[in-house]
Amino acid sequence: MAGDELFSPVTLSPAIPAVDTPTPSHAPLAARMRPRNLDEYVGQQHILAPGQLLRRAIEADRIESLLFFGPPGTGKTSLAQIIARQTKCKFERLSGVESNVADMRRVLAAAHNRLENSGQRTILFIDEIHRFNKSQQDVLLPDVESGVIRLIGATTHNPFFFVNAPLVSRSQIFELRPLSEGDLFELISRALIDADRGIGYLKIKVEKEAAHHLAKLSDGDARKALNSLEIAALTTPPDADGAIRITLEVAEQSIQKKAVVYDGDGDAHYDTISAFIKSMRGSDPDAALYWLAKMIHAGEDPRFITRRMIICAAEDVGLADPMALVLANAAHQAAEFVGWPEARIPIAEATVYIACANKSNSAYKAIDAALEDVRSGKTLPVPEHLRDGHYKGAERLGHGKGYQYAHDGKDHFVAQDYLGAAKRYYEPTEQGVEKKIKERLDNWRKQTQPKTDGK
Repeated sequence: MAGDELFSPVTLSPAIPAVDTPTPSHAPLAARMRPRNLDEYVGQQHILAPGQLLRRAIEADRIESLLFFGPPGTGKTSLAQIIARQTKCKFERLSGVESNVADMRRVLAAAHNRLENSGQRTILFIDEIHRFNKSQQDVLLPDVESGVIRLIGATTHNPFFFVNAPLVSRSQIFELRPLSEGDLFELISRALIDADRGIGYLKIKVEKEAAHHLAKLSDGDARKALNSLEIAALTTPPDADGAIRITLEVAEQSIQKKAVVYDGDGDAHYDTISAFIKSMRGSDPDAALYWLAKMIHAGEDPRFITRRMIICAAEDVGLADPMALVLANAAHQAAEFVGWPEARIPIAEATVYIACANKSNSAYKAIDAALEDVRSGKTLPVPEHLRDGHYKGAERLGHGKGYQYAHDGKDHFVAQDYLGAAKRYYEPTEQGVEKKIKERLDNWRKQTQPKTDGK
């Protein structure tokens, strides 16, 4: 490999100064390389760039309660630690997975004593705060309200759905986004030159393609990028010159499969299916296939996907192409029968068909309009001639009298009133098959003149 195809510590920016309270050397690289101030923090420029609200609040020490949400490895914990350090607050950490009410009460009591005795405020950082139930979250409210603690909650779930409304209303909410490939490349570069916290103490050379591969396949997760780099560095034997060379092949082995950010009950689950449906509705088969592939890769339940496809076929394609519903239902049955991975084929076929089909939401709009009338309008009685006339005594009541059998008419149609009111719910479009339906229906409606109720 030619020298100009590699980069090594000496070709990068200066090393970061030593840290005041070093992380134990046995800690993973991602833990050792946590940023210590806002200048070292990489990414999240939409909230931390100079002049942005959160940065201004940190620099002015006007932080109260915050909720950070976003995928793993985007810097939620690191940002909380930076805030505590910059605002000179005592940093206390609890876990929504491991901690209980007793732990919270202990920390809250200590925070109260600290504020009374020394005037120092406390930042209580709760990782995975959505894991606390309602009662546990309610314990925090009085001390958040009174300012005894500055709460920073971190979660991978949308707090508007998974955190108590009273706590949400008392907090500023910031979404942390996946890091870009450039951000992750920068973090990898820093780790390679930092001899104190990183792996700069090693004689190591990294192929640029390898570094970019690690950055790309980490999918915005800094922790995954740095820990994969560490695995590559510590498991690759030195060459004859004593140098550890991380090639593209080594990088591929160190981060074998891209871990798509996708949880079965959180935002990624619902956001991805939403994008999938909207792509089919918007007639973009390529986008729909990508979102489908993401769900397949993440191990989504095929029945969840096909149920949504059936709804889309009925709601968004409708009578413009009735075969879409047939194909969606067939894909559902096929997925039930064969399962993953073969189910991807009929599901993909139905996805492409639905995306490329003519679109009409006329049936969807029609039933919703009728339901609204039933809920809010006058309840219409069944007209006498449409009532059941098959039981004894029905004739004496006039039920069924005057009813005309449709198949006896020309073209199997008889003009008669079927509702008792001049209401119109279904308005066919001129898309695909529905254009012919519209022609027939317009002709039938011209022949039918029911009594009106003013609508």
